[in-house]
Amino acid sequence: MADAISLESQMNPRVAVPDFQAYLDNAAARSLAVRRSIPCVLDVRYGDGPLQTLDVFSARGENLPVHVFIHGGFWRGLDKDIYSEIAQPIVASGAIAMLVNYDLCPAVSLDDIVQQILASVAWIYRQAPRYGGDPDRISLSGHSAGAHLAAVCLCHDWASEGLPMNLIKAVILVSGIYDLASVPLLSVNEEIQLTADQAHRNSVMAAEPRARCRALVIAGAEEPQLWSQQSSDYAQALMRAGLATRYLEVPNEHHFSITDRLAQADHPLTKAMLDMIVSARS
Repeated sequence: MADAISLESQMNPRVAVPDFQAYLDNAAARSLAVRRSIPCVLDVRYGDGPLQTLDVFSARGENLPVHVFIHGGFWRGLDKDIYSEIAQPIVASGAIAMLVNYDLCPAVSLDDIVQQILASVAWIYRQAPRYGGDPDRISLSGHSAGAHLAAVCLCHDWASEGLPMNLIKAVILVSGIYDLASVPLLSVNEEIQLTADQAHRNSVMAAEPRARCRALVIAGAEEPQLWSQQSSDYAQALMRAGLATRYLEVPNEHHFSITDRLAQADHPLTKAMLDMIVSARS
């Protein structure tokens, strides 16, 4: 394990990118404009927790693909409102985008957050037709800690809830963290309050995915080596488990710039993501 200082620089994105707040502020401003410009239903409640809401950005039509985006923030920060801009190319492609919020540490534990995300996906499966969506065409994406939460959904036994085991038809994991062993050693754990047992229980690197779906695992070429290694290692793990998996390292992008690209319909990263969304089906 790296020493404490180097571990912070490698595994704490806000240390690795000192001007991170400028990226978040700019994304939030662009996202506000998107919410004002395309049809959406905001803060739809899927659970009882204070932040258990989601936003629905709808294309016109019926039986449309449904894409679910889960924001990051090390499970203790950020908000879906920062990422509304991602919905614009998704809706333009003829799909529905649903951006999920969840309660944050330390008000709740990571175990609680995992259950909330699973509840949100189950809710979306059952409610998708209300918004013109096809429950058999659901794909997921997540950024950073949100990628971890999307990966958790790959490992869940959906059949135990009376839902199709292959509920998820495609997953796009952007700059994620999948082995949580280092988290209790980081400064952010003052807020996350993750124990070693919780880190082990919620890590997905060695967990067997139950879903049989396509996967796109993404990292920025400018991210710290230990952080990007998590993505390449997890892509290999999904391949070994038999999932049709592609690993994509995006040149010139770091942890906070890479989500900006997802709002640009002509960017190769977004094109790859949209292809998986619109083709998601049984």
